[in-house]
Amino acid sequence: MNIEALEKMIARGQDSAMLRLTLGNAYAKAGDAEAAIGHLRQAVALDPGYSAAWRALGRLQLRGGDEAAALETFRQGLAAAREKGDMQVVRELEVRVRRLEGKSRDE
Repeated sequence: MNIEALEKMIARGQDSAMLRLTLGNAYAKAGDAEAAIGHLRQAVALDPGYSAAWRALGRLQLRGGDEAAALETFRQGLAAAREKGDMQVVRELEVRVRRLEGKSRDE
């Protein structure tokens, strides 16, 4: 989706966690990790139970090399996914958390 159109929606007061997730993903795809992370953080601030936004934020942090931040984000996303019963996200984040915890123990 067009980043400019999404930004205009926010400017018109149509802000939502889903819009922020979409915008974060669009910025990530465009190569602007800083803007993407900002929008994904806003998505989880607007809806702390939005497990898909937590997952997207953690993935982006991990791609950027911030494993500690990604681990914490994945843990928060895992809690949100469990609360909502989003089992697909639960399974994915359980694996990611285990891997990152294993890496931190190895160091």
